[in-house]
Amino acid sequence: MSPGKTRILVVDDDVTILRGFKGILEREGYKVETAETGKSALEKFKKGKFEVCLVDFRFPDMDGTEVLLKMADDPETIKIIVTGFSSEEVGKKAADFGADDFLVKPVQPAELIAAVRERIILKNEAGN
Repeated sequence: MSPGKTRILVVDDDVTILRGFKGILEREGYKVETAETGKSALEKFKKGKFEVCLVDFRFPDMDGTEVLLKMADDPETIKIIVTGFSSEEVGKKAADFGADDFLVKPVQPAELIAAVRERIILKNEAGN
């Protein structure tokens, strides 16, 4: 799938991170939407198909793992947890709740792009 057709949802309660990730990914040609809460992310997720969802681990209204659980009925979507909490426990919890990958903040632009590309390639290879 080419970047121009790939839709990405970035979910984080930090507006600076939302703007940063959106700018980085749009420069790569991806179509990006953002959400600041778990609830708004789930509303957007229900309304439209996203190939990739980048989800923060903690929100004021719910935990990122709750968001993942509610997205679990769509196995086609790549789910990547992005968090400032780097621990084995957080990584295991994210995987248990359906995350395909795990990035630790601060995320460098090249790291973000590489993670998204790698997951899309792996998904496409698995589909063939």
